[in-house]
Amino acid sequence: MAKQRFAKRIIDYISNRWAQLQQGQTRLTILLIAVFGGLTYLVAGYAFRTDTILSYLRVTSGGCRKMDNGLIIAMFSGMIFFALSAVLTIGEVQRLFQARQRGAHRNAALAMRWAIFWAACAIGISLVALLFFRANCY
Repeated sequence: MAKQRFAKRIIDYISNRWAQLQQGQTRLTILLIAVFGGLTYLVAGYAFRTDTILSYLRVTSGGCRKMDNGLIIAMFSGMIFFALSAVLTIGEVQRLFQARQRGAHRNAALAMRWAIFWAACAIGISLVALLFFRANCY
């Protein structure tokens, strides 16, 4: 009897999670996380080429010109601002969903604007980093 209740709870849990995945809100959030993860992967592929230790150990397949401290600080700051922009984008999208559920159209419009702004910032930062690495790495 206890095994049947346990199996029923597991089946209910899986069916509830499957229903959650069918909602557009969940799909959009997963898509945002995947896009930001993909951009991070692309930039990190170039960033690892700049690592002196990996170049010395001959682990990287290419290389980049030497960067001075100003460029290193700029890239590090860009990574921090990219991460913050990505998190703010996901937060504003969640705020948008909540405002729509409550029927707060003014708050939903404001959340949509901020979500677009922070997403543009995050994508812009990552594209600038990709263009920088593409121009300076081989």
